[in-house]
Amino acid sequence: MSDATAGDPMRLLKWTHKSTYSIAKYLKEKGFLISEDTVGRMLKKEKYSLQANKKRYEGKSHPDRDAQFNYINDQAKSFIKKQQPVISVDTKKKELVGNFKNSGKNWRKKGSPEEVNAYDFPDLAKGKIIPYGAYDINLNKGFVNVGITSDTSEFAVESIRQWWKQLGKKHYPKAKELLITADSGGSNGYRNRGWKYFLNILSNETGLKIKVLHFPPATSKWNKIEHRMFSFISQNWRGKPLISYQVIINFIKNTKTEKGLEIFARLDKNTYQTGKKFSDEEMENINIQYHNFHPEWNYTIIPR
Repeated sequence: MSDATAGDPMRLLKWTHKSTYSIAKYLKEKGFLISEDTVGRMLKKEKYSLQANKKRYEGKSHPDRDAQFNYINDQAKSFIKKQQPVISVDTKKKELVGNFKNSGKNWRKKGSPEEVNAYDFPDLAKGKIIPYGAYDINLNKGFVNVGITSDTSEFAVESIRQWWKQLGKKHYPKAKELLITADSGGSNGYRNRGWKYFLNILSNETGLKIKVLHFPPATSKWNKIEHRMFSFISQNWRGKPLISYQVIINFIKNTKTEKGLEIFARLDKNTYQTGKKFSDEEMENINIQYHNFHPEWNYTIIPR
């Protein structure tokens, strides 16, 4: 088995790329009388197990990865101590709307699985959803703006605007600042000009100083919204077809946890155009202060 064994050599658990059928066939060719079931029992005895791939590695780590994590943590603690809002934002995976198979299982009467379309072709869908979330780290409350067109920077900032109108302003009536933690790419990426342009508009509208701290590249899984909100939404609708926009909104709003997670959701019917360009002059008009530590990742937009 040595040429086909994988796993961490420092741990007892191992796995193999070969199937029990191929191993039994190989042994039979060598003159042994053995079945695939016996092979399976022998492998278990030798501490092998049948395992699936586990998503873990996102790419090469930045040398200042941990320093940026500590910087984000210190800033978040400071904001919470001052009773100023801290939100983690991101876009959840796009989903087709219709009677399509959704991964996972749920309890039903034996022999009566929910029947869905045999194929997940986009032209069979009623539409698509792009859920953009904002998660309040201190209050354990979430907000999801469910878009139906494109995941653009304008849509991302509109989602934060709706969070502020629906939840933020209510829970933080004396807020003067807002801290946003976000991934380094996508519609809220640090290189995205539109992200800063539309945040500037939001800052001027609300009068809030908006501080943005980005997670280093290849560390998106550390964003708190991923494992404190999005993961529970996925669990709540697992094995259930997302047949309509209203069903999707209900699934999101009814997501609860033992620790008291609450989520508000709304459908955003606006059309967001891709490919918008922002000139150097427009970017220069943004009242932005870059931090001393990794200014490309950390900056504050100040209202005029």
